[in-house]
Amino acid sequence: MEQGNGKTRKRRLTAEEKWQIYQECEQPGAKVGEILRKYRLYSSDLQNIRRDVRDGALERLRQSRPGRKKVMAVPREEHEELKQDLAEKEKALAELSVLFTALKKKVNLE
Repeated sequence: MEQGNGKTRKRRLTAEEKWQIYQECEQPGAKVGEILRKYRLYSSDLQNIRRDVRDGALERLRQSRPGRKKVMAVPREEHEELKQDLAEKEKALAELSVLFTALKKKVNLE
């Protein structure tokens, strides 16, 4: 709680602060009361943090799927077009490399 203009406001904790508090409280032999006093929190605040951590973990686990990731299949026609495009670009690059080498030699001779 913070004081400001005679009014008491509840302090908003960042996600990192909540995670730090959660980790401290979950340590074996942790003195939860002392930790809560250090952060000026109530036991209900810790219950909310624990619930948020649990909900966040469950949501993240629901998003992940077990097993191998699916490989996206490319249609054969598109694959052939991409191969042809790559071959054309490799040929153009080879031609430019020859020109560049020739220009480099010409500049070094002068």
